[in-house]
Amino acid sequence: MSPRMQFCGPARQKGAIGLMAAVTLALALVFILLVIDSGRLYLEKRNLQRIADMAALEAATRGGDCSTGATATSYATASAQRNGFTLPGDGRALTVSCGGLTLDANSLRIFAADPGKSEAIQVIASHVVPQSFAGGIGALFGGAPAGSTLILKAKAVAALPPPLAALTIRSTVLTFDTGKAAITSLLFGGLLGGNVTINAAGWNGLVNSNISLLSYLNRLKVDLGLTAAGYDQVLSNSITVSQLIQAAINVLDPNGTLAASATIVSLKALKLAAGTTSVVLGDLLHVESGSDISALAVNLKAFDLIEGVVQLANKQNGLVATLPINLAGLAQINARVQVMQPPQLSAMGNPKKAALAPLGPDRIYVRTAQVKTLLSIELPVLSAIKPLLDAVADLVAPLTPTLKALSYLDLVEVIDSLTCLLGAACDTPDIKLLAPSIQLDVALEAGGAWSYVTAYSCMSATNKSLTTSTTTRLIGLKIGKITQEDVFGSATVPPTNIVNPLQVIYVGVKTCKRFLILPMDCYKHQSLGGIDILVNIPVAQNANIPHVYSAPAAANLPEINQAPFFYAYTTNNIVNSLSTTVSNLGVNMYGPSGSIVGGLGSILNDVTTALVNAINTVLSPLLDTLINTLLASLGIDLNKVEVGANLSCHAGRASLVI
Repeated sequence: MSPRMQFCGPARQKGAIGLMAAVTLALALVFILLVIDSGRLYLEKRNLQRIADMAALEAATRGGDCSTGATATSYATASAQRNGFTLPGDGRALTVSCGGLTLDANSLRIFAADPGKSEAIQVIASHVVPQSFAGGIGALFGGAPAGSTLILKAKAVAALPPPLAALTIRSTVLTFDTGKAAITSLLFGGLLGGNVTINAAGWNGLVNSNISLLSYLNRLKVDLGLTAAGYDQVLSNSITVSQLIQAAINVLDPNGTLAASATIVSLKALKLAAGTTSVVLGDLLHVESGSDISALAVNLKAFDLIEGVVQLANKQNGLVATLPINLAGLAQINARVQVMQPPQLSAMGNPKKAALAPLGPDRIYVRTAQVKTLLSIELPVLSAIKPLLDAVADLVAPLTPTLKALSYLDLVEVIDSLTCLLGAACDTPDIKLLAPSIQLDVALEAGGAWSYVTAYSCMSATNKSLTTSTTTRLIGLKIGKITQEDVFGSATVPPTNIVNPLQVIYVGVKTCKRFLILPMDCYKHQSLGGIDILVNIPVAQNANIPHVYSAPAAANLPEINQAPFFYAYTTNNIVNSLSTTVSNLGVNMYGPSGSIVGGLGSILNDVTTALVNAINTVLSPLLDTLINTLLASLGIDLNKVEVGANLSCHAGRASLVI
């Protein structure tokens, strides 16, 4: 190669590396400044957010509000100052607002300010800091003029969990004696389809024992091997009655040291009679889906819980419990009972949702059971009652003129005529109680009682209220001649609920002869019909009785984890006594053809009065005692029901929601 050609390449560029190094160093310096400045602002913002979060949480946790006193602002300010956010001064500010949470079009939570509410508390913390380096650089290149400072803001919204309300329903408190214990044992055994023998001490032990709902549900989770969070699985699973009773035993006697106690012995006897019937516990205890009930300590009477389980079982197996009862010398009484609708002893949920639709899917609703009861009393028992016999004998005199006036009769003389005394045949009225084969039936369909939440108010933990509506209902009471199929139906035929008149007094005529003081000789008995009784009272109810449970009297509306306050609803004597019921007794006289004999006027009124007085004096107290014992054992009292209420405006710890 020619030496000259060696230097034909590009000319050398001296100093390029130094220039690139300077540019790189300048960029590095800019980035370092940006990192430091951004880090400064980030830390300022992070610290400010922490201040806002802590202030909002404290104000919400302590139940702050924005009404008189503005406690929310006080609580938030105190929290901020404890965390180094000095107020006032140094360009710092704290704004506190109260309100609630709503959902926007995208179903995202947003804060809606309302000084009258304290469902959520919003805190906005602001701090004036020096302007950022990036802002100054931007201004050098034609951006908007930058000031020397800028304002950082942090917003936090904290809220306690939504309000939680609970209702509990019960009948009046029972105390068992030997007679009630025997009837209740027969009743529970019949409902379960087995045999139960529990003495008075055992039943009273169940009545006096409390069982924690939370502990009971937790125990069921363990016994059933469920691991899912919450209690939805426990409440929705089909569980055998024996498992439910065993869970109660495990809660009341976790260490197995009370096996000989009357309460545990009673539960084991019920478990043995339970068989294999399965029920869904959620039909008895309602908890709104998704509710946090970890703080619940609602206690139920062990008797109420087991009673509800037994009634659920009866509804499921469809059995009619049949039990003979010996009460106050009336040995021929048979009672038949069937649960038509099981109870719902306890319900809890968000009262805000419940108040929007009191009977909707989010309702907080409790009820006692709806049952049908049929009592059959053989008339031979009544024929031994002297007041009733005297009443029948007293009917002869007022009915005799009426019978003589009937066109189809030919009564010659009455019993005290001279011709009869001299041995001549004469016709005379023949009035008596009917033959022993007749029975008196009493059918009672009790709708029980129900109560539900209609409104609530939660200004604060000491200024709150819960409004309920309660109804007690009797579906029907019938007295007369009633068959079991008419009341309960069969597997293929539904019940007809028919009651027929019951002929209790035979009316006829007989031919008699008597000579002076010799015994009377009567023959040729002719039936003229009889006197029938009938009671058929339709639906009667005390509906929509309102009541407001309210604080600041904390005992009248306790928190959700305390014992409920029970309010007693005394009704207007739906069936206070059969003595008031049989005043509606329908009394008619029927002729031989079965048609009603008319024109009896005041005489029939006298007959009615005599019958009503006899039944009121002798039969009513016995039936009252029997019906009240049966219904009370089923958790139903048509005269009185107690509804307990709890309300926590905020159940649990506060959390950041926005």
